[in-house]
Amino acid sequence: MVDLSSYQLPQVSSLPPSSPASPPPCSSHPMTLRPRQPKTANLAASAAATSASTRVLHSPSFEPFAFSDADRYAVWHNAMCDEIAILRSNRTWSFVPFHSSMNVVGSRWVYRIKRRVDESIERYKARLVARDFTQQEGIDYSETFSPVIKQATVRLVFSIVVSRNWKIHQLDIHNTFLNGVLTKEVYMKQPPGFVDSSLPSHVCRLHKSLYGLKQAPRAWYTRLSDFLFSISFRASKVDTSLFILSDGTNIFYLLVYVDDILLTGSNSAMLHHLIQLLSSEFKLRDLGVVHYFLGIEVQSTGMGLMLRQHKYILDILTRAGMTSCKPVDTPVSPSKVILLPDHSFSDPT
Repeated sequence: MVDLSSYQLPQVSSLPPSSPASPPPCSSHPMTLRPRQPKTANLAASAAATSASTRVLHSPSFEPFAFSDADRYAVWHNAMCDEIAILRSNRTWSFVPFHSSMNVVGSRWVYRIKRRVDESIERYKARLVARDFTQQEGIDYSETFSPVIKQATVRLVFSIVVSRNWKIHQLDIHNTFLNGVLTKEVYMKQPPGFVDSSLPSHVCRLHKSLYGLKQAPRAWYTRLSDFLFSISFRASKVDTSLFILSDGTNIFYLLVYVDDILLTGSNSAMLHHLIQLLSSEFKLRDLGVVHYFLGIEVQSTGMGLMLRQHKYILDILTRAGMTSCKPVDTPVSPSKVILLPDHSFSDPT
């Protein structure tokens, strides 16, 4: 061990006291700085011009997730333009200046390829959806519950149609939730890619409901039921999504599942009149005799209606990655013998 007790540290000379720091020179120039404003309008315009010149013309077979991916394709860009045109014609919102007291929700684009039963592409659909997770209860929404038709009611109406040899029509409401009227003040950011160049810092005050809002299903159901009540329909006490119209000798049933509507009745002429009344209030398509409803394929035969879920099962197998699996006649082993117990239960309940 080394003994360091006799080691002397060198003496450091003390530094002269430092003079106090002089204050920075003050500028006498009259110029003042302003906060830099974001160039939202110019960026949006330049991005739109760039994407328009490099947009892909062929039709893709995938559904993009981000706006930047979708805007590269002409079909998705046209679908977004169609959606914006519908929203503007429906007067869904109006621009108001932003205030710090507002609870402003965001929005995003959702892209879906509508396919027929044979998996061929019917159309490309772009939908503007509000980000409801930023909504606050009591401020921009209150009640959210909305009823939908029950499967048991659908089977019951199908059995009545078969037994009485009626025709059952399927109606598709365009942009269903946009028909609902909001009772709360809801503010939303301008849609991605479609910021108004003259009002880039404004927000949208929603007057009609929008997909993604918590109260959108209830607002649509309220609007539809009010109209049906005005033309003498009444809601079933067992299933409030089943509406019934009876005028003595004729009776009609209307089933509602969000934007899918089934309408049937005993009088064909009156049935078409009811469809005309609905089309005068809402923009809809008469799809004719029902073929596909709630995942059920409906095929009319000489003996009645044949129901199957071929497409629905294929979709489940595709999501599970089991489309290449071998089919079996029965899901259990045929060699397994199942015997009933030879003793009775002491308590049958």
